[in-house]
Amino acid sequence: MASQDQSLPGGAGVPAPAGTRPEAIKAIPVRHWGRWISAVVVIYLVAALLYSFIKSPNTDWSVVGNYLFSSLVLHGVALTIELTFVCMVVGAVGGTVLAVMRLSDNPVLSTIAWGYIWFFRGTPVYVQIILWGNIGVLWTRFYAGLPFTGLALGSTSSGHLVNNLFVVAVLALGLNEAAYAAELVRAGIISVEAGQTEAASSLGMSPTLIMRRIVLPQAMRVIIPTMGNETISMLKTTSLLAVLGGGVELFGRLQIVYSQTFQIIPLLIVACIWYLAITTVLTIGQIYLERYFGRGFGQKEAEAAEKRAGRRAARAHG
Repeated sequence: MASQDQSLPGGAGVPAPAGTRPEAIKAIPVRHWGRWISAVVVIYLVAALLYSFIKSPNTDWSVVGNYLFSSLVLHGVALTIELTFVCMVVGAVGGTVLAVMRLSDNPVLSTIAWGYIWFFRGTPVYVQIILWGNIGVLWTRFYAGLPFTGLALGSTSSGHLVNNLFVVAVLALGLNEAAYAAELVRAGIISVEAGQTEAASSLGMSPTLIMRRIVLPQAMRVIIPTMGNETISMLKTTSLLAVLGGGVELFGRLQIVYSQTFQIIPLLIVACIWYLAITTVLTIGQIYLERYFGRGFGQKEAEAAEKRAGRRAARAHG
C-alpha cells in the first residue's frame, strides 16, 4: 500500500521525515482602520466640547465652588434625599397593596385598583404636582367622618395642607409612584410559578401567608432592579417640585438663588454635580441589593425573569 506524502514546511510536494510537525499557521489580525479613525474623531470632539465648557467665561467655577458645599445647598440635598425615600416608601407600600388588589378575584377591589392606576398613569406628574399645590381651591376644608351621613368627627382647613410643601410633595410624588410601583410589583408576583402557590395551598397555608412567605420573597428578585431604577427616577422627579416655589428641594432652592443673582449656569452645574453624586451612590446600593436578593437563583433564570419584568414595566409605562 502506498503511503501518503507529507509536505515539508518550506517545500511543496517534498516528503517530510516521519514525526515532523507542519509549520504553525500564522494568524494575521484584520486591521479595522475605520474603528480607530472613528474613535479618534469621537474622542477629539468630546475633548473639544469639554474644553470649551470648562474654559467658557460664563461657567464661572468660582461661583460653583462657593455654592457647592454651602449650607443652603447641603440643606437642599438633605431635603431631596429625604423626599426621595419618603415618596418611594409611600409608593412601594401603596404599590404592593394595589398590586394585590389588582390580582384579587374580588371584582370591586380589582376595579378600584385598575381605576387608580389608570388615573395616575394617565396624567402627567407635573400636572399632579400643580393640582395638589392648589387643592385648597377644590376643597376649602377636610372632614373626618362617615360619608353621606352628615356625621363629622373633626375638620381642618385645607390651607394647613397647602402651606406644608413637604406634605404636598409627598402626596403628589408618592401617590403617583404607587401607580407605577403597582405594575412593577404585579410583574414580580406573576413571575413566581403558580405551582408554588398551589403547593402551599395544599399544605393549608392561607393566601396572606402564601403571599408573605412564598411569593413576595421570590418576587423581590424581579422587583428590586426595577424599583432601584424608579428610586433614581424619583430623585430626578423631585426637581419638578420647583414649580411650587418655597425651595422644598435642591433644584427649587438653586432656582430661587439664580433668579436673584442671574448666575444660572454655575448653579445649574452645582445641581448636576449633586444629582450625579447621589445617583452614583444609589446605583451602587442597587447593585448590592440585587446580589443579596439574587442569592441561590441561577444567573440565566434571573436574567430571564428580569427581562420579562422589564418588558412588563415598559408596557406599563407605555
